[in-house]
Amino acid sequence: MKPFNKTILAVAVTLASSQTMAAGFLLNAQSATGVGRAFAGDAVIADNASVLARNPAAMALFDKKQLSMGLNYADVEVTVSDVYINEIDYGGVDDAADAKIIPNFYYVSPVNDKFAYGVALFSNFGTGTDTTDLSTQLVDGTLPAPLDLLGKTEVTTLNFNLSASYRFNDHFSVGAGLDMIYGEGTLTRGGTVPTQAGSIELVDVDADGVAFGGIIGAVYEINADHRFGMSYRFSPDFKASGDINIYNSQAQAAVAFDEINIPLPDIFQVAGFHQLTDKFALHYTAQLTTWGDFHELTVNDGTLGPVSVGSSSLKTYAWDDSWLFSVGGTYSLNNTWTLRAGFMADEGVVGELSSISIPDSDRKWYTAGATYALSTNTSIDFGIAVVRGEDVHLIENSSFTDELPIGPNTGLVNATTRSNATYYSMQYNYTF
Repeated sequence: MKPFNKTILAVAVTLASSQTMAAGFLLNAQSATGVGRAFAGDAVIADNASVLARNPAAMALFDKKQLSMGLNYADVEVTVSDVYINEIDYGGVDDAADAKIIPNFYYVSPVNDKFAYGVALFSNFGTGTDTTDLSTQLVDGTLPAPLDLLGKTEVTTLNFNLSASYRFNDHFSVGAGLDMIYGEGTLTRGGTVPTQAGSIELVDVDADGVAFGGIIGAVYEINADHRFGMSYRFSPDFKASGDINIYNSQAQAAVAFDEINIPLPDIFQVAGFHQLTDKFALHYTAQLTTWGDFHELTVNDGTLGPVSVGSSSLKTYAWDDSWLFSVGGTYSLNNTWTLRAGFMADEGVVGELSSISIPDSDRKWYTAGATYALSTNTSIDFGIAVVRGEDVHLIENSSFTDELPIGPNTGLVNATTRSNATYYSMQYNYTF
């Protein structure tokens, strides 16, 4: 059997595993109002302080201080089925992802009729999958699974944002903000092998780090009932450091690296809002995420005992830039209740190179929500979104099984993946 080679998947999936909530490992979970309307028009509606996550220029639409904070519960469903090599069936995993609780916090403060500032805490990226059950079995007691493609991946990011806006006149406003992104991740790859050792640890990673990015935006108001928003978020090359150990077959030992470099994508969006009647408003969003920038992952500052290994390219990707399009409506039922609904079409990012650890596909979002006004200054938002992906059959190469004595092409692993999610969101708003 050909041993695992450190230049295969390894840490390449640290921030690139299954993300059932949006294309790639992008999150759409910044507010309950956004969830309820499929984030249609979120860069310009400005019905609460959570607009800060999408467009800092929209703070110019506030004439009073506002606080918004909430929780999103994402019930994630990832299935990996029909995993096989030639006639060898490894089965599947029905529940390969964990549910997530995603918090958010926003505060917007107008200084005068020209300036406003805001602070925010939310998340733009994250993921979590576990296919360890497939990596611990031996078919017929002798044939191991493709261990380099299977295991546990957990990634969490938090975005701390400070932004300001400036209103030029009754029609045009601009804004800009600084993002400080904290991220942490855990990755394991390994499992059972038919040797005296019984198991092998190919990858063991526990790393975190901080990086800085930014956002710029603009709002154009035709009048109070019709306006447009635009923003561009600049994402950094994220560097995480910690314990990063990758097995080297030639040395038959783990190489310890100090740092992983992950290029994050930029996010561009345009949005519109139109109050068509006293009761009903229509809104929409088009968003481009530059997943084509996610082209290569590298590890830096490696050592094997007293020997310096330096840097190494772990994985080259062929991801595509991804668009999402959403449309929604808001209906003011009475002074107490506001209702909303939306639909989103979200493109997948995986191009020529697919992966068991990235069950990505086009997704459809079906959403609904409501706001209940407790008083003139206080309200609670509710949102629910049903996200449905597609079955994807893929073939991925495993160097770990490349020379198994079970016939030709033993490195070609077949599998079918599917990713779904359901969001439940709640948010509290207070106007000072």
